[in-house]
Amino acid sequence: MTSSQLAAPRIPGTARRDGRPGVALAVIAACQLMVVLDATIVNIALPHIQTALAFTTTDLSWVLSAYTLTFGGLLLLGGRAGDILGRRRVFLAGILLFTLASLLGGFAQEPWQLLAARALQGVGGAIASPTSLALITTTFPEGPERNRAFGVFAAVSAGGGAIGLLAGGVLTEWLDWRWVLFVNVPIGVLIAVLTPLYISESERHPGRFDVAGALTSTVGMASLVYGFIRASEEGWRDALTVGSFGAAVVLLSLFVFIESKAREPIIPLRMFADRNRTGTYLIMLALAAAMFGMFFFIVQFVQNVLGFSPIRSGLGFLPVTVAIVTAAGLSQRFLPRFGPKPFMVAGSALTGTGLAWLTLLRTDSSYLSGVLGPMLLFGFGMGLNFVTLTLTAVSGVEPKEAGAASGLLNASQQVGGSLGLSILVTVFGTAGRDEAAKQAPAFLAQADPAAVETFRQTGQLPDPWGDLVLAQGISSAFLAAVAMAGLALATALLVIRVRRSDLEALAGAAAKAGPAA
Repeated sequence: MTSSQLAAPRIPGTARRDGRPGVALAVIAACQLMVVLDATIVNIALPHIQTALAFTTTDLSWVLSAYTLTFGGLLLLGGRAGDILGRRRVFLAGILLFTLASLLGGFAQEPWQLLAARALQGVGGAIASPTSLALITTTFPEGPERNRAFGVFAAVSAGGGAIGLLAGGVLTEWLDWRWVLFVNVPIGVLIAVLTPLYISESERHPGRFDVAGALTSTVGMASLVYGFIRASEEGWRDALTVGSFGAAVVLLSLFVFIESKAREPIIPLRMFADRNRTGTYLIMLALAAAMFGMFFFIVQFVQNVLGFSPIRSGLGFLPVTVAIVTAAGLSQRFLPRFGPKPFMVAGSALTGTGLAWLTLLRTDSSYLSGVLGPMLLFGFGMGLNFVTLTLTAVSGVEPKEAGAASGLLNASQQVGGSLGLSILVTVFGTAGRDEAAKQAPAFLAQADPAAVETFRQTGQLPDPWGDLVLAQGISSAFLAAVAMAGLALATALLVIRVRRSDLEALAGAAAKAGPAA
């Protein structure tokens, strides 16, 4: 007999090149990098997307919200699908869907085509991202090896945002905005090819899909976001505005009813029985609402008012990442000693202070005097909260429910960001219209007939009047963001409690997590 005949038959689902955990981790980390990076890489390209596809500033927010709504709304369902159908199979499906959506988005010629592609990207990300984290537990044995793998995964998650900002700037300036989407295609294809080679299939677990819960929550939140954005353009009495809010109330109420009756709900309502965990979700929702708005509007300000290039814009955001990582390291180190409350209070207060500073933005503000300082305060505050919120969300949870607890926190971040951005865009649109009404007489008094005709057709004032309108709208939007940070601060002060059992659980969770990314 030959050696090949003596070899044991390969178990179905086993990686064809098993025994190379380093390559498997690289594949998993590449997926997470692609999904996380996509949340920021598009940010830098927004002004160019707006010009190319004729988006209004308020409608432009859908380029972000279409992705985050489907991603956050289907995140828990994606993780559940991996458990029931097999994690490698679902991971591969998510990657292929994300890659196809990126390709379609890059070729978009109309706003609706890009928004549809972004929504499809969110679906792919919601399938692939939770499954990629779960694959670490099935690929690496418990102990130091798995802890190191989780450390790499966390580092990629934390650094992906910064990489996205830089990559978005480089691709937009040197090539074209479409490449912020096209860049996912070769990466996705490579991951799809390597996955069956180096990652084994997981054991399937019987269960049910809570499709009704996922759909009612996602469509309900989309209706709510649409209602706010529609109100910013057409007013609060518009029929579609009122209808959207009505649909949101019905669908979200139906979602709560479905979850209370489902045998295997996508969001177990018992997760909200613990006041610290409930407070954690609310703080994340409020802070994410402010964070998404901060990035969205500062990108508009530095490129359209300060005249930054895309690359310079990406570099301008790097200090925020440094502040977040620094604060995250401090909070992880001292969290078991002091408990979550001091970090949540301090983090929310610093975040709110940074946002309040940003309300002072004017057309004569510079990057150093008007943008850098408040962004550093904002980033440090968010960094104090990120690790704290993550560990508190899973503290004291049964191992079988840890995935649902952490997944719900991630969903709170994505959905909160979408909802918050829509509210801030509504404030921006209202304040911008009021400022435009003020500036229009001065423009019309000295404009030539061609400029007046353009203004009547587009409704947009040219610079410097347009810059004044933009700056005033952004400043007003940050006032609303301060209120969101205030909600997070009030929750940290009034809801979160320091309990001895939490300190013990946090000490264990922090030890398992390893060094902060």
